[in-house]
Amino acid sequence: MKRPADFCGAFYLDAPLSDYTSWRVGGCADYLAIPASEGELVSLLRQTPADVPVLFIGRGSNLLVRDGGVRGLVICLDGALETISEQADGLLEIEAGVACARAAHYATRQGLAGAEFLAGIPGTLGGALAMNAGAFGGETWSIVTEVRVVNRQGECQWRPPVDYRVSYRQVSGPADEWFLAARLQLVAEDQVSVQSRVRALMSRRSATQPVKFPTAGSVFRNPPQDHAARLIEVTGLKGFCFGDACVSEQHANFIVNRGAARAAEIERLIAHVIAEVESQQGVRLQPEVQVVGEAS
Repeated sequence: MKRPADFCGAFYLDAPLSDYTSWRVGGCADYLAIPASEGELVSLLRQTPADVPVLFIGRGSNLLVRDGGVRGLVICLDGALETISEQADGLLEIEAGVACARAAHYATRQGLAGAEFLAGIPGTLGGALAMNAGAFGGETWSIVTEVRVVNRQGECQWRPPVDYRVSYRQVSGPADEWFLAARLQLVAEDQVSVQSRVRALMSRRSATQPVKFPTAGSVFRNPPQDHAARLIEVTGLKGFCFGDACVSEQHANFIVNRGAARAAEIERLIAHVIAEVESQQGVRLQPEVQVVGEAS
């Protein structure tokens, strides 16, 4: 595959995905593209050969790229689709490459309530849509009225939420489509009150999560009526490491990269946590993180 002649965005061969993931691990992508606009993304998809796999990423949170890298084309929307526009009556249209925290702070400045929880999600809106990301009791799809998508042929359309099956940290819908934007319905409220809630959430995040180390956010889904962090902690796994991949001492549902971790060590640690918690607590944890690529 060659760089399309009309592609103005960044286009790299053998790009190290450790530079594009929040864990700071992972091998290279055969091709990495960061489109400059939706139109350029559409053109890129139309020119990508049918036998070339395509993977979309945002900020690379909630993602573990194996050390052998990713075959095919990786399209990064972080730094690409970053527009936010305010519609009528508290409706915001937000492109998929917008960081969730930026979306929350934008809504706050407009005196709009309902998106405060997005301040605690480390990824982009596109990633949050793909997994129904949540934080502090809020979930992404609870405020979605429409989503804009593109398919492998470069065809775009708006879809209503009823086209998707949405549950806790899971979203399924039409195959071979990716999110480009969403419209979020928020509620007008006193700006000071909204700002106060966002500040409180961010303070709570800083106090309870290992924000000083590379992580991918929460690694495991919470089981019904329980918390993954509690189960991991009572199993005695806080601080357990394979190399520089360690279960956080601060929050047991985070795995931190203390500097030189490899993806294989993180994946091995995830498997170890699952096995030990199941053995000792009788609960099989389900990962939130998506594992992609090839082992080295």
